[in-house]
Amino acid sequence: MMASQKTVAAVIFVVCMLLMTTRLDASVQIDDVSCSEAISSLLPCLAFLEGSLPPTPSVDCCTGVTNLFNKANTTPIKRSVCQCLKDASTKFAVKPDRAAQLPQLCHIQLSFPISSSIDCTKIQ
Repeated sequence: MMASQKTVAAVIFVVCMLLMTTRLDASVQIDDVSCSEAISSLLPCLAFLEGSLPPTPSVDCCTGVTNLFNKANTTPIKRSVCQCLKDASTKFAVKPDRAAQLPQLCHIQLSFPISSSIDCTKIQ
């Protein structure tokens, strides 16, 4: 069970990083994303982030990552999700190389590297 929680934390961190690059679209209003919702979106990525199973994330993982990426469309939501994932990632062991590969493997372009040292308050 602990390994799964560690993986969820890592996935959340990665998704947070992905969300930070979305563009603000004032014409579309999406409700806030809760921390538990962000984590749930990334649950299918756990095995990949732990370094087990195939060397690529599943379709369900990338769907969750993409959905979370699209929902985090405002600066406050991006910062909130970032902090949630960052906090969770410090509590669990995630393979940093796997986390860094997730955006590319799920075809999401980020303007920053995925890192546990990111300052979520600086996300725009």
